[in-house]
Amino acid sequence: MSLVILSWSITIAQVMLGLACACATFRILAGPRAQDRILGLDTLYVTIMLVLLTFGIRSGTNIFFEAALVIAVLGFVGTVALAKFLMRGEVIE
Repeated sequence: MSLVILSWSITIAQVMLGLACACATFRILAGPRAQDRILGLDTLYVTIMLVLLTFGIRSGTNIFFEAALVIAVLGFVGTVALAKFLMRGEVIE
């Protein structure tokens, strides 16, 4: 019984995370300001990271967890670089 509950829970989580990715993509495309687009991008990489984690839980392989870790690190660096660019107009001083 618990395996069935886990399978349904992961499926529902993946559907909800897919909807969150769609909402974040809409914010990136239709954001009225650049700050809204950066926030949408930040949300998008976090939800994609969570989708990869749910795929890793479902399949039982470690490659999804490693890919999620790489996306988390690169997404954070990208968000910081874009925020710095919006504040100062340049990334490298």
